[in-house]
Amino acid sequence: MRFDNQLRIAASIIEDYNFEMPLSRFLANYFRKNKQMGSKDRKTASDLVYSYFRLGRSLQKQPVEECLLVAQFLCRSSFSPLLDQLQPVFNQQIELPLDEKFAYLKTLYPTFNPSLLFPFSNELSDGVDKETFVLSQLNQPKLFIRVRKGETERVELKLREFEIPFEKLSSTCFAFKNTTKLDHLFEGIVPRPFEIQDYSSQSTGTYFKPAQWEQWWDCCAASGGKSLMLYEQEPGIKLLVSDIRESILDNLDERFKAAGIKGYHRKELDLTKNLEPFLPGREFDGIILDAPCSGSGTWGRTPEMVSNFEDGKIEWFSSLQKRIATNIVKWLKPGKPLIYITCSAFKKENEEVMNFISSELGFEIESYQLLKGYENFADTMFVARLIKK
Repeated sequence: MRFDNQLRIAASIIEDYNFEMPLSRFLANYFRKNKQMGSKDRKTASDLVYSYFRLGRSLQKQPVEECLLVAQFLCRSSFSPLLDQLQPVFNQQIELPLDEKFAYLKTLYPTFNPSLLFPFSNELSDGVDKETFVLSQLNQPKLFIRVRKGETERVELKLREFEIPFEKLSSTCFAFKNTTKLDHLFEGIVPRPFEIQDYSSQSTGTYFKPAQWEQWWDCCAASGGKSLMLYEQEPGIKLLVSDIRESILDNLDERFKAAGIKGYHRKELDLTKNLEPFLPGREFDGIILDAPCSGSGTWGRTPEMVSNFEDGKIEWFSSLQKRIATNIVKWLKPGKPLIYITCSAFKKENEEVMNFISSELGFEIESYQLLKGYENFADTMFVARLIKK
């Protein structure tokens, strides 16, 4: 009876979800209103709902509760108490390789199409291994931290003190199970010796290369993750951060305060409009454009996006990125770098925009990289360093 109830709760959450907010926030609100649910029930409900959305569009026109069982079968590789009670034949084959699971499901559901776990594979950048990327949608990416220089030993000791399992990818990058809690480790200590930051996002920092006293502009700064890396590489830079929403910049202020960073400037800017009144006489030695995008490289963390995304939005984002790039590059000094970044896996948002900046805006492509996060249980991203002629 308990497992039937868990399935019903997950199905009711899915039927109530309208995509107006991220699934994580919707679930948090749901659990706040249903305080009778214990931590184990909340975890089970979250797992079931996220697994359901990982099906993408591969199994359509089936009842939600049936799809939930199929999703558990595909997303798990070890014994499931829920499947053992509600669909034991799935549990008996839970350890099969994915290709054999797919073949089995096709015998039950002739319209099942595993390629529709991610139905936009034809739009992927050339360097993406399509099959591997599509299959990665069934896995929850890991949690990563960027450890500050000189703090590696201190962080390791604290993690061992609290018996938190981790994988050390480098002296500055540690990986954890996605549900790991870390906020309590250095509570109240400023600056905190690490930042939560995806593995691929950390890798974009190698393209910055700032010099002392240079003027830099992080024009779509969001919560400031890229700016924090920039400061760590060169604390002597003079930085302007901007974003379209003041609330986002308020969050950035809190994060910078926790990192012990002062002396930067901030502006609320809409980069699609005339910026002349807001940047009079300004010239920059470097601009970071972490562009608004589809976020398709992060959909392993937000699988609900696969079901709700429309193909036409790819072209819309690409046009937006070109418009923003056109607006901001006039404030970059000749011979200086524009760092173009997306968390997209789509060619139209990556190579196509990079080539536009090169051919239409007068830039030389110095280097670029598709960061294949799907190979490391991380986000897939794109980064390019372009020099203004």
